[in-house]
Amino acid sequence: MSTAPTPPVAAALPSVWRQYHALTKPRVIQLIVFCALIGMVLAVPGAPTWAQVRLAAIACFGIWLVAGAAAAFNCVVEQHIDAKMKRTAWRPTAKGQLTNGKTLTFSAVLCVAGSAVLYLWVNPLTMWLTFATFVGYAVVYTVILKPLTPQNIVIGGASGAMPPVLGWAAMTGVVSPEALILFLIIFLWTPPHFWALALYRVEDYRKSGLPMLPVTHGSEFTRLQILLYTFVLFAACLMPFVMRMSGWIYLVVAVVLSIGFCGYAFALWRNYSDALARKTFRFSLIHLAVLFAALLIDHYV
Repeated sequence: MSTAPTPPVAAALPSVWRQYHALTKPRVIQLIVFCALIGMVLAVPGAPTWAQVRLAAIACFGIWLVAGAAAAFNCVVEQHIDAKMKRTAWRPTAKGQLTNGKTLTFSAVLCVAGSAVLYLWVNPLTMWLTFATFVGYAVVYTVILKPLTPQNIVIGGASGAMPPVLGWAAMTGVVSPEALILFLIIFLWTPPHFWALALYRVEDYRKSGLPMLPVTHGSEFTRLQILLYTFVLFAACLMPFVMRMSGWIYLVVAVVLSIGFCGYAFALWRNYSDALARKTFRFSLIHLAVLFAALLIDHYV
């Protein structure tokens, strides 16, 4: 019994869909939306109403679209750099699977659609803050800061720290001090998180020509900076409790996580290995995710 061959166009569709999906950097977007959702939840006292749940879902969708647009734009700007690094060489733009025109069109469609969703069904403040975050990441960080200064992660981290502020603004229409505390935590978390990655990927960054701190200032200096940042981050993680945003459950979790992060940073500073740098990087992801999850749980207990 013979079967008809699969039409080439039909066979290619799943592959093309995966390529466009990869442009949005799904794992990064998941963390962005999660942090935005935390901001939304903490902005609403007590259990949310169905109207607030609906508003949060729409806001998450709009933020996801604009964040995906920024990620796609980043893939265009950094395609030659991505092609030189093992960590990113698989991206569709780096491999030449998608043209710059197609990728930029995709980015523009996502950005316009996400901005429209936020403006029409959330509020103008959230739309403008989200668009400013897009510009900050895609243009200020990717185009200007990243290739020019080893402090790119520190300065550019402001864009990555915005999701809780976006979530807070979506639910309240304002940016409050509580939202800025959440911003500060992510802002201080970003350098030790990325520098741990850069330490064991230093040769990739050297080949790419990017002035990452381990390339420009060496491993020992970078490890010291990671350690110092984890100390400052520890203090920032206590602020939600001090400002009465959270209770004892969050405090216990924050202290344990922060001691753990400082412990990894101290061990990395005293006795470096690529394996330990990887563990530190992975723990930083656990640190942020569990810290914000603890804020969420504490909010309802």
